Amino acid sequence: MGIVFAPLGLVLVFTAAITPQWREGQARLGMTGLGSLLRSGVRGQGMGVRTGSVEALLLLRTDGLWESCLQVEHSELKQCWPVAGPYQRDPRVRLVQGLVLTSLFLCGAGIVLACIGVRCWTDLPLRGVAATGGVLVVMAGLLSLTALGVYTHNLGRLGMPEPSHGITNPRFPHLSLRAAGSLYFGWLGSCLQVLGGGALLFSFKQPKCPTCPSCPELPACPACQSCPEITNKPDTDGYEVSC
Repeated sequence: MGIVFAPLGLVLVFTAAITPQWREGQARLGMTGLGSLLRSGVRGQGMGVRTGSVEALLLLRTDGLWESCLQVEHSELKQCWPVAGPYQRDPRVRLVQGLVLTSLFLCGAGIVLACIGVRCWTDLPLRGVAATGGVLVVMAGLLSLTALGVYTHNLGRLGMPEPSHGITNPRFPHLSLRAAGSLYFGWLGSCLQVLGGGALLFSFKQPKCPTCPSCPELPACPACQSCPEITNKPDTDGYEVSC
């Protein structure tokens, strides 16, 4: 369970980190200048539209941790660029970026330790190494959950001027922001990391070696090979290993 869930969680969190759909918003185009610009761009692609149809189009905006995109709905007009301006300088965005990068690093290190500790190609695992990897994976999941919680809680205020400042810009339409698909990938991946790390941390038990009836203080493997109760049993009864 841990070996499957931890890498799957890492892939999902990494996918969420590099995609620009952490939040999305849309606004109806109502400016003549911007409508003319978009109309000329659409005509440049061989798509003739009327002024009224341009004004009726919706402007779709998506923001991620490192990239933002702008697209006109029902058209091929789309532009993406690295995050910049107030959104990039927002301390909450920088905090989320740092937490996500730290989470990815810890989860990768935990998976490496878990693979070394599990050692499915041998009889006994290195329980301490595997448990250490599980701790790192759990910490990675908690960090990514914290980052997602901070971003979701402040989703509509990231990079926006405070209302008390009274700063408004009538040149740009108002965007109604909401959570986008990358957040859900992140939530799912973080939960899988916590579950996988917990499985690695608690699933390994000490080998159960039976004792010789004539010498109860001695373990039967391999100190008491002369005990008939032990030597007549199959080897698989000597210990139990969860791998």
